[in-house]
Amino acid sequence: MSIIEVKNLTKTYHDTEIPVHAVNGIDLNIEQGEFTAIVGPSGCGKTTLMNMIGGLEKPTSGEVRVDGSVMSELSSHDLIDFRLKNIGFVFQAYNLIPVLTAKENVEFIMQLQNWDKKKMDERTVSLLKSVGLEDKIHNKPNQLSGGQQQRVAVARALASKPKFVLADEPTANLDSSATNQLLDIMERLNREERITFIFATHDQRVMDKARRVITLDDGKVISDTQ
Repeated sequence: MSIIEVKNLTKTYHDTEIPVHAVNGIDLNIEQGEFTAIVGPSGCGKTTLMNMIGGLEKPTSGEVRVDGSVMSELSSHDLIDFRLKNIGFVFQAYNLIPVLTAKENVEFIMQLQNWDKKKMDERTVSLLKSVGLEDKIHNKPNQLSGGQQQRVAVARALASKPKFVLADEPTANLDSSATNQLLDIMERLNREERITFIFATHDQRVMDKARRVITLDDGKVISDTQ
C-alpha cells in the first residue's frame, strides 16, 4: 500500500513577470519502507516537491495524499497536528535549538505530544544511542561537530515514531566520514524498523545508497529507477 500518493501535482510561483512552474504535473507513489532519493539539478523542483509532501507548501493544483489524508484539505491546526504525528523532517541546516542539549532537542517533539516523562526519557536515550551519541546527550549543538548535530536531527525526526522521514540535502554540510556514518545509521533504521526515508539530494553517496532514484528536471519526473 502506498503511504504517499502524488497526483498531477503542480506548483507555480508568480513572483516574477514570467510564472515559474517549479513542479509540473508529477504523479508518484511511495510505498512503506522505501529508501528513496529525489535528484536533479538545482531548480528542478526537488525541495518544492518535498515541501508539498510534508505539507509545508500547498500545491497550485493536484494533490498529495499521505496515509489517506489529502494534505491541502487539512485545516492549519489539523495540518500541524498531522505533521507532528506522521512526518519527521531532517534539514540541511540541522535546525537544532541552540540553547537545548542533544537530549532536550530530541525530546522537544515528544513534549509537544505530551508523552509520559519516563517513556520520553527511555525513547530519547534509545534514539541517541542508536545514532551513536549516548555520550553526548548533555551537549548543546555548539559542542557537537556538524555530523553529530545532523545525527541529533535524525534522532529528533524519529522521536514521534513518524510514518516517514523527509530529508532535504541532509549531507550537504558533512565530510565523507560523517556522511557515511549518517547514511549507515539511516539505512539500518530503514532496514530494522521499516522507517521510510525520502531524500532530496545532489550527493552521489546518497544516490548510491538509495534503492530507488527519482530524477526531476524542469519540475517533471524524467526517470524512476529501482
